[in-house]
Amino acid sequence: MRHTPHFLMTDVDEVRRLIGANPWATIVSHTGAGLVASHYPVLLDTSADAGPDEIVLVSHVGRPDEVAHELGQHEVLVVFQGPHGYVSPAWYPPAQFVPTWNHVTAHCWGTPEILSDEENFRVLGELVDHFERPMPEPVSLDVDEATARRIALGTVGIRIRVSRFDARAKLSQNKAPEVVERIIAGLRADGPYASAALADEMVRARGREAS
Repeated sequence: MRHTPHFLMTDVDEVRRLIGANPWATIVSHTGAGLVASHYPVLLDTSADAGPDEIVLVSHVGRPDEVAHELGQHEVLVVFQGPHGYVSPAWYPPAQFVPTWNHVTAHCWGTPEILSDEENFRVLGELVDHFERPMPEPVSLDVDEATARRIALGTVGIRIRVSRFDARAKLSQNKAPEVVERIIAGLRADGPYASAALADEMVRARGREAS
């Protein structure tokens, strides 16, 4: 990511929050055949023996992506993208006419550990349960475990202990408070660049700065 120290997000809990709220991630590997990228849901591994400053991820890939990524042989980059959007200069004072793009993003690095078939099936079950939880009648892999286990053989589970991360919360912190208010109002309005989620992130950042 661009070197922008004033937008750095260094709080591990904030990075965990970003991951938890935005689990659709991009996994990038630098392999012998070149760069490979895939997209999968990634969860925080709450069962891992992780320290307070450690981030542990679990996911799976569909075969043969584990071969394409050379999983387990080297480090991978996992990219999480939170709320983001265009910020129009219409929300700035007249003298400020250059637009920007606000975003909350985290890059996480680590070497994947390949899970056993049994642990992979457990993680797949947790993944389904995680996304089914808000549904009126949640569906579980327990509905037909035998079939679910057969399908699970087409996947490879991974655990990634994040060795380092680079996260940014670029949310107009370099603007005057009254301009930030106008941007938030613009994002909440019924316009072409409306984004309530991005507005919420800006409000959160403003609150954290004030505390």
